[in-house]
Amino acid sequence: MKFAAVCGSGLGSSFMVEMNINSVLKDLGVEGVEVAHFDLGSASPDLADVFFVASDLADSAQHLGEVVVLESIIDMDELKEKVQAVCVAKGLL
Repeated sequence: MKFAAVCGSGLGSSFMVEMNINSVLKDLGVEGVEVAHFDLGSASPDLADVFFVASDLADSAQHLGEVVVLESIIDMDELKEKVQAVCVAKGLL
């Protein structure tokens, strides 16, 4: 299973979200999920199973497939809730 964080430029914010997703997965005890980060221009549907994007990129990211929209990329509670929901839906929890 692959998760990816996507932002407009692919540098700071997506890398931060990638690290936070890894932290959430560790807290949940989920293993076997590879997490990466990309800029919107480089992201393609074959790079991950689930893409996490900020709300300002939601419309632009729909071509990626399964997209989880984050209202706040710094809200760890929101991220944990959404990562956990994906993990349950994918049978990882």
